[in-house]
Amino acid sequence: MDSRSPSSQFDRARAWLVEFLRLESAGGLVLMGATVLAMIVANSPLRPVSSRLLDLEFSIKLAGWGVAKPVQLWINDGLMAIFFFLVGLELKRELAEGHLASLRRATLPAVAATGGMLLPAIFYSALNWGDSTAMRGWAIPTATDIAFALGVLSLLGKRVPTALKAFLLSVAIFDDLGAVLVIALFYTAKISATALLVAGIFVLGLALLNRLGVTRVFPYVLLGVPLWVAVLKSGVHATLAGVVVAAFIPLRTRTGHSPLKHLEHTLHPWVAFGVLPIFALANAGVSLSGLSISDLLHPVPLGIVTGLFFGKQVGILAFSALAVRIGIASLPADTNWRQLYGVALLCGIGFTMSLFIASLAFEQGGPAYSGLERLGILLGSLASGIAGYAVLRLVIRVEKS
Repeated sequence: MDSRSPSSQFDRARAWLVEFLRLESAGGLVLMGATVLAMIVANSPLRPVSSRLLDLEFSIKLAGWGVAKPVQLWINDGLMAIFFFLVGLELKRELAEGHLASLRRATLPAVAATGGMLLPAIFYSALNWGDSTAMRGWAIPTATDIAFALGVLSLLGKRVPTALKAFLLSVAIFDDLGAVLVIALFYTAKISATALLVAGIFVLGLALLNRLGVTRVFPYVLLGVPLWVAVLKSGVHATLAGVVVAAFIPLRTRTGHSPLKHLEHTLHPWVAFGVLPIFALANAGVSLSGLSISDLLHPVPLGIVTGLFFGKQVGILAFSALAVRIGIASLPADTNWRQLYGVALLCGIGFTMSLFIASLAFEQGGPAYSGLERLGILLGSLASGIAGYAVLRLVIRVEKS
């Protein structure tokens, strides 16, 4: 059979998707372990040592121009730029030839993701309206952690329809795109026009490389590093440089090779088993010392918990039902509304992106809430994960029997 035949291409695409989902699931389990370890350290005699390590300043300078930041910000601004780079690669591939390439197939997850961002923000804002500092965290419960969500879904084994996994993946990708826009629009510091101009020059350089048909990845990375520094200096959050660079990586060469897919496949284990667990170790630890019920009922953690657990499921289901009802979308093949409800619950696992947005909103937790926002993220994500797993396990067991 011709290797370029539709069935052969479909088989390769399906094999790639299975491998992708398997890797994300394993990464989710590692991320869970890193979170537990971070909590143990935060509530042990090692906490002061960990804090001092994260506060150590590390600098890189060249000809009087450079970057000096504590270790924690190198993780949040530097390592997470690699994560955002991978998100950009995934988004470009999906829009070009993946599950989002067809308008009909992309409509439902896009609409669902929109509802899954709006309703959590409304839930949070309703509980924190009038507190200007707390309102900076309105976007915290709008995010979905794809690694964690797929990790929980993987616990159900092969009984889960592939189309349901693809729907969860697509919603999470649109969710990530929404998070990128939110960070760019609402969590940008004072703008430096000079640094932004320098960043623009490097973006033009990336566009020129793409226009000239350069297919080697190294030249793009070579321009991407100074672009990251320029974006960091501009006041726009530095991680967004990763998304910009990803947009210019060639999808395919004239010979059929895909630099983008090769790079995406290469980066996945480094991000899943390196970048995200390190981020969790640096950001997920919450000291439980002195916490009381009144702390859990504080509007900030309560807003995050209700946003993640209730806002996500209500938003995703309501917007999905509306899209199907008016005829602009249809349910994925071999799925039903009960299964979609289970996935909507899993989308309430915010974690990585929620922690990241929280660090921007409250400047690494700050003195105002002393880690209460992180506690809300952990509780909301835990409740969503347990409920989503329980619903899907029950639904799939009943339907298979």
